[in-house]
Amino acid sequence: MISSISKAFNSAKKEGRPALLTYTVAGDNTKKNSLEILKSISKYADICELGFPHNTPIADGGQIQTCSYRAIKNGTKIKDVLKIVKDFKNSKFSKPVILMGYFNMVLQYGQNKFLNDCKKSKVDGLIIVDLPWPENKKFANNCRKKSISFVQLISPTTSKNRLKSIIKDSHNMIYYISMLSTTGGMLKVSPSEIMLKYKKIKRINSKKNCVIGFGITEKSISNLTFADGLVVGSAICKEITNCLNKRQNPVTKVGNMVRKLKNKIL
Repeated sequence: MISSISKAFNSAKKEGRPALLTYTVAGDNTKKNSLEILKSISKYADICELGFPHNTPIADGGQIQTCSYRAIKNGTKIKDVLKIVKDFKNSKFSKPVILMGYFNMVLQYGQNKFLNDCKKSKVDGLIIVDLPWPENKKFANNCRKKSISFVQLISPTTSKNRLKSIIKDSHNMIYYISMLSTTGGMLKVSPSEIMLKYKKIKRINSKKNCVIGFGITEKSISNLTFADGLVVGSAICKEITNCLNKRQNPVTKVGNMVRKLKNKIL
């Protein structure tokens, strides 16, 4: 059976554009608003990434950390993240959801319990930032058994042999980190340089969907439409923070922002 993540990519390809993936932190700025923001985003996004709030994130820049700290302050735990997903998936706004987080939280929760609860909440995919290949083989296999896509990460420094192995073991989506940085940094490499490296990845297996993330904003997104998908996270998190600082409603503002992002890639 074709997964909802694969269906989202296929639909975008039929429209001749990359899939738009968005990232927000679960529980920011409140648990209720987190769900409303997801619903607002889903009118324009193809796939929604949702982050576990974490107090020592190794890959997240300042914008996402700020959102995480707000969510932690709200008392957001894994059970709350899964409740937000479940409510979103049971709503008329439902889109594929990929949870993104760190392995120590999964270990504390219990790996089997975590995957069982993800399945019950209708989670479509998982990105575990600090669980690289080949250490992730067993966990990725357990995800597959539950029909949950495990998303492999690759970067500009991934060797060709390693790249081949990761792509071979990947499920239906690979995440290419565009630059050596934490999230939210300025795009330090040119779109043409990203495209050259991206083409090398696609030549290994053109059928695997590969998305580009890190450093993508309203300004840079239209230069990267050659990709199967594009991930925007820190720019959205920054918008949420700006709204809260100005005492504006982040739900409406973020929805409008994602609509503009979508228009840039049509």
